[in-house]
Amino acid sequence: MTWLPLYSADLMARAGRDPFAGEPKSGQYDWTYRQADAEAWAAYYGVPFLEPRGRIVFDPREAALACLAAGRLGATAPFSRRLFAAIFAEGRSLLDGPAYGRVASDIGLDGSRLQALIDDLDTAALHTANIERAIAHGAFGVPTFHLPAAGRTFWGNDRLPLVPHCLAGLAKPD
Repeated sequence: MTWLPLYSADLMARAGRDPFAGEPKSGQYDWTYRQADAEAWAAYYGVPFLEPRGRIVFDPREAALACLAAGRLGATAPFSRRLFAAIFAEGRSLLDGPAYGRVASDIGLDGSRLQALIDDLDTAALHTANIERAIAHGAFGVPTFHLPAAGRTFWGNDRLPLVPHCLAGLAKPD
């Protein structure tokens, strides 16, 4: 599995489909509904969840760049999981200088190196490349799961159960 970190607002802008522009186009984009939905999914998965709405605790573009920087250090998935836990389970603020470096240190990465890579031009280029790659596979939001062997792309957490189902179908002998 390949993780492609990116800032979803940049993906939606590039794809020309921003459901958050203007008034919500459907009830699913209303913040009250989104919070209740996220809480229900967290309960389903058995994971803690704190909605940071109403208080800014991180810059989402910088978080995406931090995940890309972690990928340059060989740890995209472990860092991303730790970052999600820091934000959505612990309610940590990641707005002060070396905050992402501290998250990196939590999983044994060189936090100073990660912080430096966040602002590196190669990291920004990777972000742009990930957006272009995602669009090439039909992505218009996150999370998106692209299964090349099946020729399928699944968007949204609610489609996540379909991913292993589709993979299981590929594994069955003819």
